[in-house]
Amino acid sequence: MAMLRLDMSMSLDGYVAGPNPSMEHPLGEGGEQLHQWAFAVAAWRERHGLSGGDRNPDSEVVDESVRDLGATIMGRSMFSGGHGSWASDPNANGWWGDDPPFHHPVFVLTHHARAPLPMQGGTTFTFVTDGPLAALEQARAAAGDKDVAIGGGANLVQQYLAAGLLDELQIHHVPVLLGGGTPLFANLDPGKVRFERGRVAESPTGVVHVKYRVLK
Repeated sequence: MAMLRLDMSMSLDGYVAGPNPSMEHPLGEGGEQLHQWAFAVAAWRERHGLSGGDRNPDSEVVDESVRDLGATIMGRSMFSGGHGSWASDPNANGWWGDDPPFHHPVFVLTHHARAPLPMQGGTTFTFVTDGPLAALEQARAAAGDKDVAIGGGANLVQQYLAAGLLDELQIHHVPVLLGGGTPLFANLDPGKVRFERGRVAESPTGVVHVKYRVLK
């Protein structure tokens, strides 16, 4: 069966977003520091319709992370940053404009039903109201023999980890301290979630990319 996997940047003090997230600071205060390494590389820029960028080990990691993906799952907060009804969400069509960078089906966990939202470039957002397992079943059906990615946020990752459904994660350890924010590994039973380290890749920016297999 195709894998459920995660790629996520994390500060040295264990946060994947800074404190006080808002529409103005969706990654929290200071959270954009976690992703500067990716914004600068050619593979990320190409996927977002931009030119230029560095071709280095970081770019190779980004390219590998999106290769062989057939679907993505994400939470409502990652999709739009909003809460409550869609009619009251000022960002109801998401952060990425008319041509999102996914180019495959995306399944959004939400408490508020909504018709699927087709976009340019092959991305269709489907809104799932009956929980993470249902979202995973739909994503795997859409992905076929390709892998499924968890886009975030941290709470959704924790739910899949706690349920024993995540197969692999790659943490991009960024050499910054945020001092607070959203921890990736909160709300988990340390006795039930175990990892085996895989490949380690260093980068010229000081970021260390570490793959972990989740032991079942």
